Amino acid sequence: MGVDPGLTRCGVGVVDGRVGRTLRAVSVDVIRTPATDDVAHRLLAIERALADAIASHQPDVVAVERVFSQNNVSTVMGTAQASGVAMVVAARHGIPVVLHTPSEVKAAVTGNGRADKAQVTAMVTRLLGLDEAPKPADAADALALAICHVWRGTSVSRLDAAVAAARRGSAPVRTAAEPIRSRIPSAPAHLPPGSSPARPPSARPRPARPNPEGKPR
Repeated sequence: MGVDPGLTRCGVGVVDGRVGRTLRAVSVDVIRTPATDDVAHRLLAIERALADAIASHQPDVVAVERVFSQNNVSTVMGTAQASGVAMVVAARHGIPVVLHTPSEVKAAVTGNGRADKAQVTAMVTRLLGLDEAPKPADAADALALAICHVWRGTSVSRLDAAVAAARRGSAPVRTAAEPIRSRIPSAPAHLPPGSSPARPPSARPRPARPNPEGKPR
């Protein structure tokens, strides 16, 4: 389930599929709250609608768009509040929550992290085989979040699981040089100051032998 958080419009899209298989749109909706209502009641309405959607579709994971800074502070605050509600609802139902940035979603769906909303909507319509483009843009963005996690998040989760398994089962690795090290004699534990370990007999220098001319060899 993908959630495009917003206080006035909160997109909710459910997608079924796996990496390498055809994606299917299960449901898409936009939760709307009047701007004239109190913020607390608007958040409560979003919470109830999200809880109903989770109860109806039983998603494996809830993907929420990560809130990023904008010039309009009031918009950011409303988006952050709706995002928090979505995460709380998912956690209450025991469903994992993942966050994806807008750039990650655009890159996963269109191949371009700077794609505009029209390009995202067009690719979502094509990937899901929809007869018409989902409207408004919040609905398309929610479906794009779900697609992003199916393609990107699933691969990342598998990689993290493989790394964790490798760490749990890690053991000292015997290198090719280990047999050579095992044949090198270790130095004595205590040596008098200024002395050095005794050389093996084969390594001791041989005395010079005089040749017939009386010169040492």
